[in-house]
Amino acid sequence: MILSLKYTAPSPLAGSAAFSCRKRVPVPRLPPSIQNLQQSTALPSFSSHKPLYIIPCTQNLTLSTKPRRKVAECHAYEADKSQPQAAGTSEAAQKLKIGLYFATWWALNVVFNIYNKKVLNAFPYPWLTSTLSLAAGSLIMFISWATKLAHVPKVNMDFWRALFPVAVAHTVGHVAATVSMSKVAVSFTHIIKSGEPAFSVLVSRFLLGESFPIPVYLSLVPIIGGCALAAVTELNFNMIRFMGAMISNLAFVFRNIFSKKGMKGMSVSGLNYYACLSILSLLILIPFAILVEGPKMWAVGWQTALSQIRPNFVWWVVAQSVFYHLCNQVSCMSLDQISPLTFSIGNTMKRISVIVSSILIFHTPIHPTNAVAAAIAILGTFLYSQVEKNLPDSMRTKNELWNSHPMTAFEDSSTLCKCLNYKKLSFQVWKDLVKNPRIPPRIAMQALISQKAKIPSSLFAINGRRIMQE
Repeated sequence: MILSLKYTAPSPLAGSAAFSCRKRVPVPRLPPSIQNLQQSTALPSFSSHKPLYIIPCTQNLTLSTKPRRKVAECHAYEADKSQPQAAGTSEAAQKLKIGLYFATWWALNVVFNIYNKKVLNAFPYPWLTSTLSLAAGSLIMFISWATKLAHVPKVNMDFWRALFPVAVAHTVGHVAATVSMSKVAVSFTHIIKSGEPAFSVLVSRFLLGESFPIPVYLSLVPIIGGCALAAVTELNFNMIRFMGAMISNLAFVFRNIFSKKGMKGMSVSGLNYYACLSILSLLILIPFAILVEGPKMWAVGWQTALSQIRPNFVWWVVAQSVFYHLCNQVSCMSLDQISPLTFSIGNTMKRISVIVSSILIFHTPIHPTNAVAAAIAILGTFLYSQVEKNLPDSMRTKNELWNSHPMTAFEDSSTLCKCLNYKKLSFQVWKDLVKNPRIPPRIAMQALISQKAKIPSSLFAINGRRIMQE
């Protein structure tokens, strides 16, 4: 293509009229360095008074172009990748943090169970003991909110209505476990409570109509068998206390079910969720505790305990109440950092530490068969958690990703990705993920990208609109 410029002299009449209307605009003077830069980078321009004619060329001309230098391609999901060394250090720090959470969680549980048993031995009033535990936790959270150590949750009446059945089940489970522990060994109560997965599967199967693969049912055999063998071989067996542990298992299963069904889409989670649950449970428990035991019985029992143990009894009650809240608080903090599967395994190991420590501290007589039964039940709980991990997508409810524990909080994409602990997700699960109000849209987007899944563009569009609405 050939370009030619044809200059046409303006007519005197037309030119004089045209130029007489123009005013010269002063050009700002620039420093020499900027002038040189402008001259070197400016594109060639043509005067507006010289019309530009493009002469078509019918000949085949070849344009010589220089080959472009290849530029390294950078994908979107690589934008925030750190160096391998930094990633390895961060991963090691995360593992250390989780290990510290677990060690603290187990230690606090051991301390709580020891002081709880000491208080119940000297003051056999489990309803008041349960009330004091919830009251201490509520007081601690009120102080945390007042001093800005924790942010105050924004709740409304819909939240409290949805939380009420959860709080009822939580209250029943807490009181039933305390009643069981008041007359039998701590180790026996925790052996029976290790059978909670069996109650979860059976309730889901016969009341909710959910079905499970055969490996799940097979994993329940050692759990049920171990608990039954432990009950038969228990030297100080008590039917009422045994039923208390069983009722506690059933109540906590319903607590989780009510939480999944009723608390869907609620913005309160983590430690604040547990704080609200404790406050509402305390309000539910107080009238029943007064009705069942009453202030007169408490006054007599309190004076008896003080005369036998003296001021140490007061410190036992304070320690039991405070450590109950602390162990649950660390439990919430642990679950925020790990997947529900890892939490389930950690909960199993917690029961082992409590059983062993209580036997050593209280010198609980234990039959060898009883020890074998405990090992079988705990092993069954561990196998159940492993089988649950490998469930296919069709056997999982869509809310299990983020509602498998009511206190789960998603503060970053890594926490969310740990909850997505299996590779293939259905379209409906991804759709619920990007629409879930508990998950910030930017975090959801990071999680989708980091999973490297084949996600339809429509889901990115949905999440993109959520980001723009922030």
